[in-house]
Amino acid sequence: MELLFTYITGGGIVSTLVFVWLSLYFILTVWIWISRYLALTKWESTEKKSLEILLRGAGHVSQNSILSKCLASGSTRSSLGICKSVAEKKATSALSTLSVISSTAPFIGLFGTIVSILNTFSQLGDSQTASLTVIAPAISEALVATAAGIFVAIPAYSAHVLLKRKAYELMNMIQREIELITSDQIHLYE
Repeated sequence: MELLFTYITGGGIVSTLVFVWLSLYFILTVWIWISRYLALTKWESTEKKSLEILLRGAGHVSQNSILSKCLASGSTRSSLGICKSVAEKKATSALSTLSVISSTAPFIGLFGTIVSILNTFSQLGDSQTASLTVIAPAISEALVATAAGIFVAIPAYSAHVLLKRKAYELMNMIQREIELITSDQIHLYE
């Protein structure tokens, strides 16, 4: 922790900018993860109840289901497919943000490290003593930015993968509802 504080206070404007940027990324990652996970869990519960209603043979979906609006306007295969596409877009929102965070955070940290190392070498160039005891602590401080970038990227990538899986499961449930609705409609017309 002391190394981090030393890096931020002694590193200059670039170090501060890198840590502010990575801090914002981390906060955004946590916020997206919590809000999307809760929203998808609630939505999945609603669609699960709707699927159970359909499986019991009620012939209609729950009023809270995303498909209820499509069915109210006349249910055709194409309108249900469009509804599913809209649901998929809604379910996967913010995944691209997590992907960007997980892929760019290490590079932002690396940028901070490179600038710090360049700064260290320029200061050592002016000095008469350039031994390992002088260089090692400076390089160690510079690597803090890379570690911070990786620290931010790991939860962002994990959240991306877990939310993507949750959205996939939700879309499978909606697809099963659509299949039940359309099979009932076909059966009604026979």
